[in-house]
Amino acid sequence: MINFNGKIISENTVPLGIQNRAYKYGDALFETIKVKDGKVNFIEDHYFRLMASMRMLRMSISMEFTLEFFEKEILKTVNANNITSARVRFSVNRKDGGLYAPITNTIDFLIEAKELKTISRSTYEIDIFKDYYVYSGVLSTLKTNNKILNVLAGIYAEENGLDNCILLNEKKQVVEALNANIFLVKGNQIITPSLADGCLKGVMRKNIIKAIQKDERYEIIETQISPFEMQKVDEVFISNAIMGIQAVTKYRKKLYSTETAGYIKSILRI
Repeated sequence: MINFNGKIISENTVPLGIQNRAYKYGDALFETIKVKDGKVNFIEDHYFRLMASMRMLRMSISMEFTLEFFEKEILKTVNANNITSARVRFSVNRKDGGLYAPITNTIDFLIEAKELKTISRSTYEIDIFKDYYVYSGVLSTLKTNNKILNVLAGIYAEENGLDNCILLNEKKQVVEALNANIFLVKGNQIITPSLADGCLKGVMRKNIIKAIQKDERYEIIETQISPFEMQKVDEVFISNAIMGIQAVTKYRKKLYSTETAGYIKSILRI
């Protein structure tokens, strides 16, 4: 069951035709949200990121689209699927009509909820995807439907027996993993790409940075990262709203420890 504009319907009858702007132009945003035991994780962060992204894309936000409405509709969808812990995708797209220039900025929303299945892996290998680049700038920080680069990186990872890939920007700087933000650990420094380099403005990224800033053990640095740094650091971990934190154990011939990833998990209680 899915939630289309507040109505619970079968996903086989979803009224999205060929004129849908998410399908035709990628004119859409989405949030991937973790619901655990009936509680929506980081609900305010997801809501305010979505609202800020909608404003940036000049989508109209109705007065009823409050934080309470957002949470209620998510939980309504989860409950309709008879589950208590779920991976939720909350999609927003501009309504049908127009070519590149839309005829309206009002929106439809669609909520999907699937049973939550998370696997923490003891070994996790990554490499760099070099075929195409993320372009640095504000638009790349938004969670839009334009994810063909990530799809191709995912295919590359499967073809090469990898768990994930590192995406680079046009300046050949490290940006993120194909589905997660990335953090490097060197001594007491935890380093992550800056938003100016084009990385996703991740909800988990935000909360990891906040947690490190309050902790005296480590220093957080947001900066440009060269791929060569991957060979020099002690640890690498990646993060997103569903997996939380996943330690990377291998990059090419480099093997990493996982102590810091475990410590950050413990202070975030995820």
